Amino acid sequence: MFGTWEGSTPSHGANLKPVIMKYLQDYKESKQTELFNQTNSFFAFSTEQFNKGKKEGVKYVNIGAGLICDKRYVDKLINGLDTIEKEAMKQDLTDNGKEGVIKRELANHEAYYTYDLEDTFAAIKCYEITIKEIRKVFNEEKANHLND
Repeated sequence: MFGTWEGSTPSHGANLKPVIMKYLQDYKESKQTELFNQTNSFFAFSTEQFNKGKKEGVKYVNIGAGLICDKRYVDKLINGLDTIEKEAMKQDLTDNGKEGVIKRELANHEAYYTYDLEDTFAAIKCYEITIKEIRKVFNEEKANHLND
């Protein structure tokens, strides 16, 4: 989770309260776990892990990135993951706002150290946030911190 401070800044005294912001994965995790259970899906990166996760008599499909799914539920899994992703992004924007999401990802990708916005853009382009919007928030935040 991304944290910021509400109230006075650390250099200006007390009365600080941490403000915790969830990441996109935080919104998806429990729903994905539930979907994996419903579709007999699991992650395996070796034969040993596959053998440990598989159930007798079930035919599996390798979806990619180590995700293994019961062949009967492939469409349910793919469609479910897509729905979960869209709902999670919507909730993230509702809870944190577009600017909050941008600030979180700028910090997460250390843009204020590297001045490289490409990793941030790649991480949030699925939100339909433009590089222009990212650059605007970046420049505003950079200017605010130069005055501290």
